[in-house]
Amino acid sequence: MATRKYEQGLRAEAAEQTRRRILDAVDARLRAAPAEPVNLDRIAREARVARPTIYAVFGSRAGLFSALAHDLFTRGGFDCVRASILHPDPAQGLRDGFTAVTALYATHRDVLRSLFSMAALDTEAVGGAVATLEEDRAGGMVELVRLLHAAGLLRPDVTPEAAVDTLWVLTSFDSFDLLHTGRGLTAAEVARRLVETAERSLYDVARPGSAAGETRGRDQ
Repeated sequence: MATRKYEQGLRAEAAEQTRRRILDAVDARLRAAPAEPVNLDRIAREARVARPTIYAVFGSRAGLFSALAHDLFTRGGFDCVRASILHPDPAQGLRDGFTAVTALYATHRDVLRSLFSMAALDTEAVGGAVATLEEDRAGGMVELVRLLHAAGLLRPDVTPEAAVDTLWVLTSFDSFDLLHTGRGLTAAEVARRLVETAERSLYDVARPGSAAGETRGRDQ
C-alpha cells in the first residue's frame, strides 16, 4: 500500500510538472511575441511534450487559456489586489488597490495585452479566460464601493452604481496601458494619476493624505 501511494504521488508530481511547463511555455511565448497567435505545436515543443498532451491536460485550447488566467490570478498577484481594497479605511483601500493593480498590470503587461487583444479575435478560446479576470475585478469594485458608501465617502450626487462604473473604467487594463505604454508613465505614476481621478470623481472633498489632497496642498 505504501509503495502504491508513493507511485501515485510520483505520477501526480510528474503531471503537475508537465502542466507547469506548458503554462510557463505559453506565458513565455506571450511575453516574447505578444502580437503573434499562440501556436500549440510550438508550445508543445517548448514545453517538451506532445501536442495531444496539451489537450489531455487542459481539455481544449479554451481550457488552456482559462488555466493561464487562473494561474495569473493565483500566482500573479490578483489576490493581493482584493486584499488591498479591504483596508479598514476604504479611502486607503482605494489607493492601495490602485497601486496593487497597476503594479500587477506592469509586471504582466505583455501577457495581459496579448490576452485582451486575442479575446476580441478568438472569443471562444480566449474570451472565457479574460472574462474570468474581469469578473473578479468587477466583484472587487462592487465591494470597494460598498465600503466607500458605508463610510459616507461618496458625493451625494454619485450613486453606488455610478461609482462602480467609474472605478471599473479606471482600474481597467486599457486605462493602465494608455498611460503606461501610450504616455510612458511608470506604474507608480499611473497609479497616482488614476487615484487622483478616482478621488476627484467620487469624493466631495479630498481626504487629508490622499493623492488629490496632497496635490491640492502643493498647489496652494
